[in-house]
Order: sequence, then structure tokens, then C-alpha cells
Amino acid sequence: MLGRRQIREKVVQTVYSYYQNPLKFDVLEKNMFSGIEKIYNLYIYQINFLVALKELAETQIEIGKNKYLKTDAEINPNQKFINNQVLIKLEENPERLFFTGQHKQLKWDMHDDVLVKTFQRITAGKRYQDFMKEEGYSFEADQKFIGKLFLRYIAENEDFQEYLSDKELSWYDDIHIANSMVQKTIGFLKEDEESRTLIKMIKDEEDKVFAGKLLRDTLNNWEANEKKLSERLENWDLERVSLMDKVILSTAISELDNFALTPSRVIINEYIEIAKVFATDRSNIFINGILDKYCKDQNRI
Repeated sequence: MLGRRQIREKVVQTVYSYYQNPLKFDVLEKNMFSGIEKIYNLYIYQINFLVALKELAETQIEIGKNKYLKTDAEINPNQKFINNQVLIKLEENPERLFFTGQHKQLKWDMHDDVLVKTFQRITAGKRYQDFMKEEGYSFEADQKFIGKLFLRYIAENEDFQEYLSDKELSWYDDIHIANSMVQKTIGFLKEDEESRTLIKMIKDEEDKVFAGKLLRDTLNNWEANEKKLSERLENWDLERVSLMDKVILSTAISELDNFALTPSRVIINEYIEIAKVFATDRSNIFINGILDKYCKDQNRI
């Protein structure tokens, strides 16, 4: 499922966008949930990329077999990659198949330039060549290899990220979320279990209510939260605080004030991590200090 931190991230993004371009609350909330659903599209698109790498390898093996003059490698091709048990589980996952069938734009074209070039880089790399030379099959080894392959050639590939951003602008801020979801999916696979359940975006109605309430509370209490922030600034004017820092702090204060069952340290830690994603290098230290002081002032446990 999409974790509470990622839901908090989407609320922070939505509040920030509101102060860039104000919209009616119902439209703003609808856009937020639409953005959350688009993360699932990105998640499936990335899983489909891994499946497409397998399909491309299979295609090349078939091309080699059908040549009139064949090399020994083409007569007896190494099938270790296409027999990777993790790739097979992802390929056969019924949820992936169904969702891709309903959203055909998420299926990769075998001639796609990004797909072909990435496949060429992978197959030329030492990690791939070492993997292909290994004797026998091990689910653990397959899982480790695909996890590292995803990290190196997809999650950390700036060209791939740029390509995704061109496909869907909203994906730019959410690539790290989808990357985490794919990594967890690979890690959760079990050798003796069918791959049936992919990660959900919203676990249940409780998560949806949490997201909507946090958004509404933050917007409704913006001025009050600015005052609370201003009172805790030392040798610093509120006008000098960046908009993103104010958004993160206001959202955090709203959660501290209106979600009493969540421990303060959990909330503070979540927004420190969010600051590392969206704000400046030192924002997390600033945000930690303000929120810690606020909790002490309020006797917030």
C-alpha cells in the first residue's frame, strides 16, 4: 500500500500547489487523489519495463535461432535471464496483466528507443555477464540480481527519469515513490508463492479520510499555523522562511493538532524525511527544531 509518509507527501505537494495556483477545495482534493492514482500507473509502467526487458531478450533469442547461419551461442542460447524466476512472477502477475490490459499506454513497445538502449547497456555490463555465467538457478540470486538491475538501470537512471517526466509531468515528483514500491514488490516475492498482490495506493477508507482531513485542516488553519511558526522563530522573520518549509511545517502542525493518536515523534520524523525530498539541504534541521519546540510547548506526547 502507499504508506502514510507518501500520503503526507501528496498533501504537502497539494498545499504547495494551492499557494502557487489557488483552486476550490473540492477540485484541489480531486486533483490530489488523481495524482495518487497516477503513481500506481507509474508503478505498473516500471514493472512493465522489467517484463519488456525479458520479452526483448526472448525476441532476440528467436531472431538468432531463425538465422540461416547461426553461431554456437545462437544455436544453444543462454536462457538464464529469460528464466529469471522474479521476472516470470512479475510477467504472470494477474493484477499487472489486468491493469495493463485496461491501460494499454502502460505497455512498452519492443522498438522503444529507451527500452532497447537500456537493454543494450544491461547486457554489456559486468553484473549481467557474471550473472549469465553462474551455474544453476537460485530464487534468491534471481531476486538479488533483478533488485540491483532495477536500482542501477531504472531507479538511478536520469535519462529514464527524464523520459518518464516527459510522458506524464506529475510523475516527476513521484518517481522516488514508485521506485520504492517496485523495490518492495521485488523484495516481497516468495519462491513458493504465486505473485498475486501488487502494492495498493490507498489501503482503505481510513487512509482516504486521513488524506482529505489533513489537506482540509492544513488549508483551513494556515494563518493560525503561520502565527504558531512565527512565535517559535528565533532571530528570523517569517517572510524569510521559504514557502515549501512553511507548507511542510503547517501540514505537520495540523497533524500534531488534529491527529492525537499518532505519537509526536513519529509525525516529526515523517516531516523531516519529507523535507529531505522537497526542501533545501538544511530544512530538515530547521523543521526538526521548530516542531520539537512546538511539541514541548504543547506538552504533545
